[in-house]
Amino acid sequence: MGKIKQEKPDTDLDTTVVKEEDTYDEKLRNVNAISQPMASKKLTKKIHKLIEKAAKHKTYLRNGLKDVQVRLRKGESGLVVFAGDVTPVEIMCHLPAVCEERNIPYCYTPSRKDLGAAMGVKRGTVAMLIREHPEYQDLYDKLKTELSTLPIPS
Repeated sequence: MGKIKQEKPDTDLDTTVVKEEDTYDEKLRNVNAISQPMASKKLTKKIHKLIEKAAKHKTYLRNGLKDVQVRLRKGESGLVVFAGDVTPVEIMCHLPAVCEERNIPYCYTPSRKDLGAAMGVKRGTVAMLIREHPEYQDLYDKLKTELSTLPIPS
C-alpha cells in the first residue's frame, strides 16, 4: 500500500483581487471636521511628489505622530502634512496650533494611506514633517508658498 497522489485543482483562473482606487471626492467624504486647510487635488499630487523625493534622504522626512511631535518641540522646521481621515481626532488636534505658533506651514490631505504610499510603504501615516534639501529645493519652495497662502481656520 503506497501513498496515492492527489491532483491539485487547476489554478488557471485569475484570483487576484483588484481594489478600485477611490477618487479624490470619495476620499474627502471620510475626512474629519477639523481637517482645514485641506489641500486641493492638484496640491495633493505635488505634496506626494515631494514626499517621494524626500523619502530618498534619511533624515529629511519625519513621519508618524510621535516623531513629528518630538521634532516640532525640538524646533525643527519644514512643511507639515496631516492626514484628514484620522480617528480619533483627539490624538493630533493640538498639532495645527503648534505649527501656527512656530510659523510652520501645514495642510491636510484626504488619505493617510496615500501619504504612506507616497513614502514607499504599505502602511499609512498620520503626520509628516518634510525638511528642505538642495535636491528638491524648487518644489519645496513652491509648496511652502502655496501652503502659506492657504486660509487658516479661525
